[in-house]
Amino acid sequence: MRVEIWSDIACPWCYVGKARFEKGLAGFAHRDEVEVIHRSFELDPGRAKGETEQVIDMLAQKYGRTPEQARGMEANVAANAQAEGLGYRTEGRDHGNTFDIHRLLHLAKARGRQDELLTRVYRANFAEERSVFDDSVLADLAVEAGLDADEARAVLADPEAYADDVRADESEAAQLGANAVPFFVLDRRYGISGGQPAEVFAQALEQAWKDREVPGLTQVGGDAEACDADGSCEVPGAKASDRHV
Repeated sequence: MRVEIWSDIACPWCYVGKARFEKGLAGFAHRDEVEVIHRSFELDPGRAKGETEQVIDMLAQKYGRTPEQARGMEANVAANAQAEGLGYRTEGRDHGNTFDIHRLLHLAKARGRQDELLTRVYRANFAEERSVFDDSVLADLAVEAGLDADEARAVLADPEAYADDVRADESEAAQLGANAVPFFVLDRRYGISGGQPAEVFAQALEQAWKDREVPGLTQVGGDAEACDADGSCEVPGAKASDRHV
């Protein structure tokens, strides 16, 4: 059975959702027969390469909040991440264009190291003092994930390397009607939007396994925290005006 996950490294609910999905998968009897593929989705494709800003500053400006209010928004997400055993820095994180990260993740996919790289990029972005919008940092993370340093640097230096693969993933997301991430598709039969609880993923895996011959895509689970196509992310218990990346 195949599980495809559309996500963006800038999306905190993708970071949290990956951990929750993995908890659901860990208890699945057929987990060794599940192929997990991570697919590309950009939340801020219009931002120029190299143009970064602090997340707190971005939140305050985007939503007309004070820096303290923006910190409160980040604290909400941090609490959810920490409940899953994840590190989360509420200060000092950068926000930027993620296209090059997605290109590098496609190289990692081709080399069988995609999940390893994604895990390290998430951790660097949300939990560590490392900016994933710096090519030298990305190259180091690629090596840590088991990729060849020269090959990773060559991909980062060539803006067309794996660019078509990123765009193909994004086009497919649109065809599936995915306008928010994380978005999980189980065997092209069940769709799950947002960072659902681990129990929802566990139930969906069981159902998808039972219904492997049933065609069509069915939505599973209710509303959950997600980051939508305009770059906004849901915060539990927040007003619509408090949605953020």
